[in-house]
Amino acid sequence: MNAKNIVFSLACITGVVVMASRFLGNLTSSQESQYLKIAKMINSDPSSTWKANEDVPTFSLLKSFETRLGLKIESSVPERIDEPPVYKTLLSELPESLDLREAFPNCEAIKEIRDQSACGGCWAFGAVSAMTDRLCIASGQNDQRRISSEDLLECCESCGFGCDGGFLYQSWAYWKQSGLVTGNLYGDQKTCKPYQFPPCNHHSSGPFDDCVKHQYVAPRCKTECYNPSYSTPYNQDKIFGLKAYTVEGEHQLIQELNNFGSVEVAFRVYEDFFLYKSGVYKHTTGEYKGAHAVKIIGYGVENGVKFWIVVNSWNENWGDKGTFKMLRGVNHCGIEASGVAGIPKTDSAMYA
Repeated sequence: MNAKNIVFSLACITGVVVMASRFLGNLTSSQESQYLKIAKMINSDPSSTWKANEDVPTFSLLKSFETRLGLKIESSVPERIDEPPVYKTLLSELPESLDLREAFPNCEAIKEIRDQSACGGCWAFGAVSAMTDRLCIASGQNDQRRISSEDLLECCESCGFGCDGGFLYQSWAYWKQSGLVTGNLYGDQKTCKPYQFPPCNHHSSGPFDDCVKHQYVAPRCKTECYNPSYSTPYNQDKIFGLKAYTVEGEHQLIQELNNFGSVEVAFRVYEDFFLYKSGVYKHTTGEYKGAHAVKIIGYGVENGVKFWIVVNSWNENWGDKGTFKMLRGVNHCGIEASGVAGIPKTDSAMYA
């Protein structure tokens, strides 16, 4: 399927529809053993490229949970989407591996793992996290401002449905047209619109409340800063994109990562993905659950297997400290088919 004819509607796994009390009573012992069976099967397979978590809490498994997940097809990419840039380097000149955390060590946000909480807002988190990385990289690692997921969730009507899912391309087009204010993690006191929902445990054990106990709804758009101690007015705090465009295929993704920074992508999620712990994820078994948005920050090779380095928005307790590696080069689970990125509006000569 041509990525330019599709847009993921991303309810993002934690966009749960029914109440938590219903969740907690629905998982039968046979379903619980099924997940443990899947994990043990993956871990006992000597040919497996990844390890599964055999200690996922019962209540966080999604076998019998209703979720708002799906794929929406549009006739075309929004008119506000630009043509991709012309790269100044040949693919053969680029390194065999890259980790943006190491390449740009002074860009603090690249190392951060955000948490979408009990809100189906992965589409917004993948977008603003990648935008933030690109802003820092474009500034020569000097601009440490974080772009607000809260502002995008609340105020972009064309992007989708807030905590009930949204679109990749529209998010970046909105950044270009309307701009987004600063905002960081829940409880942050240094930005205009920090995230309003507290972290929670996503399909993992952790120090927080469990995500399935909550179901948040994005507030109505407010064109003001939530943080009373932040001195810059809302309209003056905006950060804009200069361009927004699609990124398709392994080679273009590699070019983007090396030339401009992180890229937001979407992929198909199956049950075994929730159990990821380490290694290079390759879908093994389990039902299809929907689509999810994340950001890619690098690539490499592990034991002869090519992979992407991917950052999730389920905090550091999930997966490999909040990240995972995904099989690279074969469009596994559609991860190379519908990427999106953009160029921040900056005075940097990097984009001249």
